[in-house]
Formats: sequence, structure tokens, C-alpha cells
Amino acid sequence: MSEAGRSKRARRSGASGRRSEWLAILWLSAKGYRLLARRFGGKGGEIDLIMTRGRTVAFVEVKARGRIEDAMAAITPAKRRLIEARVRQWLARNAWAMEHHLRADAVFIAPWRAPRHMPAVFDLVL
Repeated sequence: MSEAGRSKRARRSGASGRRSEWLAILWLSAKGYRLLARRFGGKGGEIDLIMTRGRTVAFVEVKARGRIEDAMAAITPAKRRLIEARVRQWLARNAWAMEHHLRADAVFIAPWRAPRHMPAVFDLVL
């Protein structure tokens, strides 16, 4: 669907999501992480960010809500399964990463609060 065909709310939400992802990239980069991929996947779901630091590859979900607590609650069991499926897909294309520590992280963002990075927010079941 073209951008013009999307509702005003959907366009605003998409722009907010992209800003949140850039904020998360900056936040994690300041902590020594390096971006490997952004928005990996496609229809049916995606991994927001794939970052690396040392021997760790972090698959990062970025959640922005009005309150940090609401952002934290937004990673549901269904979202976890979707992320794990995309991780398997990414690993099939990047076998080198199997020798690294693989982790599911999250960055939670709320207005007027510093982003909150949570390493290993859930265990990956691959």
C-alpha cells in the first residue's frame, strides 16, 4: 500500500516508530553496539534492530509507548514467537553468528524518559 493510501494515524505511527528506532540505535551505539541490520524481515513481522558488541549478537525489539511500563508489556508471547522465527531466518543467512552469544534485547522508549535497554528481555528458543 502506498504512503498516500495509509491513514493519517498509520503514517504518524510509522514515523514515530522510525524515530524510536533511530533513538535506540544512538543509545545502543553509545554503549558500544554496532548496527548489523535494521527492520529485518517483512510481511508478517520483523526484527527492529540487529546489533553486535564483542561476541554478542542482539536482536532488539524497540517499543515506544506513553509510559515505559506499557512499552514493556507490549512484548507478548506471540511477538516473541515471531521474533524467534525471524532470528532463525537471519541465522540461516548469517551462519557465522552461530559462534556468538545470541540474545533477545529490547529498548523501551517513553516521552521525557531516557530509553531503557533491557538485555536478554526473554530467552530465545531456536
